[in-house]
Amino acid sequence: MQDNNALIQLDAGVPGGTPAPVAGAEEERVVPRELSGREKAAIVVRLLLTEGADIPLEELPEDLQETLTHQMGRMGLVDRVTLASVAREFSDALAGVGLSFPHGLAGALDAMNGKIAPTTAARLRKEAGVRQIGDPWQRLRALEAGELATMAQAESTEVAAVMLSKLDTAKAAELLGQLPGPVARRITYAVSQTGKVTPEAVDRIGWSLAAQLDQRPIAAFKDAPGERVGAILNQSAAATRDGLLNALDEEDAEFADTVRKVIFTFAHIPTRIAPRDVPAVIRGVDQAVLISALAGAQTEGDQAATEFILANISSRMADNLREEMGERGKVKQADAEQAMTEVVGAIRALLDEGAITLVEPEEEEA
Repeated sequence: MQDNNALIQLDAGVPGGTPAPVAGAEEERVVPRELSGREKAAIVVRLLLTEGADIPLEELPEDLQETLTHQMGRMGLVDRVTLASVAREFSDALAGVGLSFPHGLAGALDAMNGKIAPTTAARLRKEAGVRQIGDPWQRLRALEAGELATMAQAESTEVAAVMLSKLDTAKAAELLGQLPGPVARRITYAVSQTGKVTPEAVDRIGWSLAAQLDQRPIAAFKDAPGERVGAILNQSAAATRDGLLNALDEEDAEFADTVRKVIFTFAHIPTRIAPRDVPAVIRGVDQAVLISALAGAQTEGDQAATEFILANISSRMADNLREEMGERGKVKQADAEQAMTEVVGAIRALLDEGAITLVEPEEEEA
């Protein structure tokens, strides 16, 4: 009996699938099944999964995931000839691909993230009503612990508990450390109540939290106000810096304190630079500039920085520097401040390169 779903088809050119009589009694010719694009896609996905490939199917739109799953459920068995034909066709298609573009506006926006202006991306997403595709929690995990703590305090305890559960353990611990004690305890206890939360609910919570990020106004400046003012005062003369900080104390003492924490001057070297990093710092400074900075130290803080530098290099180099400082004589205040600014600039360059790190105040106390 002829089976319409037979795995092996005979020559389609012969009615009824019966092999045509051929002189010489040739064997029946086996040909691949005729398949739709969906069937071929299901075969390729099944083949790759069987071979252990990690295919990020969760990044597909939900309707495509559903269609693919239904199609795989209808496939049944596939003969070797058909499998080989589909695999060969898939391989040829891959070999012929020159470029691959993302699917739809959502995919294009994700691919262009960080490459186009944030205002343009936000406007396009809003105008088209496009939400980001993929895993919303991946985007949330990339946030700083402070931002996550702010979101957690603005949400219900149950939502914050789900957020905490979806973070890696290190980030979750850091998040709890940013929260007030009572809030952290409530959220931690609420985690025990998340045992019956469905994946759909977790997904909805993730998209809701991610949507809040898109609704935030786009900042014109990357750095916070205190960081910007601190960076400017770092390059200012000491008298100007001190006068402005005193004025800020009168206007907004809290902001002035924030600026002071950002400021890094020559006098901060003993408390913020590790002794092991001193040789790297002086290697990045011209010898004449370093001598001017060391010899021109007049305030107690600058003199302490000078002694700290000399104490953390080899004794022979320190003796040579002291000798040159003596030969240099008195240094004008303007020249000394300029030299100290260049030393601080060398330190910041090393920080940007990741060659050294600043000692945090809490580390120093510990």
